Amino acid sequence: MLEIKQLSKTFGAHQIFDGFDLRVPDHQVLAIAGPSGGGKTTLLRILAGLETLDSGEIYLNDAPLALEKGRLVNSPLGFVFQDFQLFPHMTVAKNLWLSPVYTQGVAKDVAQQKAKELLVSLELRAQADAYPYSLSGGQKQRVALARALMMAPELVGYDEPTSALDPALRDNIAELILANKSRGITQIVVTHDMDFAEKVADTMLEINPRREK
Repeated sequence: MLEIKQLSKTFGAHQIFDGFDLRVPDHQVLAIAGPSGGGKTTLLRILAGLETLDSGEIYLNDAPLALEKGRLVNSPLGFVFQDFQLFPHMTVAKNLWLSPVYTQGVAKDVAQQKAKELLVSLELRAQADAYPYSLSGGQKQRVALARALMMAPELVGYDEPTSALDPALRDNIAELILANKSRGITQIVVTHDMDFAEKVADTMLEINPRREK
């Protein structure tokens, strides 16, 4: 279980969170909604170790996660960015295996084999040697998900995973999230798409509903 206790975060004079608490049970999907500027993406970035918190504690399976200068160390969350953030000069396969090799010390051949298996499971085998510019939006989304899964995260967070996707592709992403749930992965989905949220989520949470952009 992921648990956040008394999280506070400000940007200048702008209070984003003030004593915020959250519990996400294992193997469930939490959808987070709310207005732009309300803190949805900030929360994911804090959990991914990409943003600092001012105060508070974060626990995983009742064990406190280490903080250094307000930033999570060794984050358990794999982050699927809204704009994908794929390396444009690398093939799809290399986008997947690069980080485990250089940040986790995984043997290159082991990482490459895992990348192949993920690409097959996400119906991207034919795109292994392609470059990101040649992919559709839905394919880029799946590659970004595969890259997050390469790090064997205990949690996966998605920032607006259906933005700019047509209805058929939104359904595809919903299927991927539900498939991950069946594999036992706990997931957090930030979205403005309430129909999509209702398809995938066990629980829905609205953050700062009255906060203006």
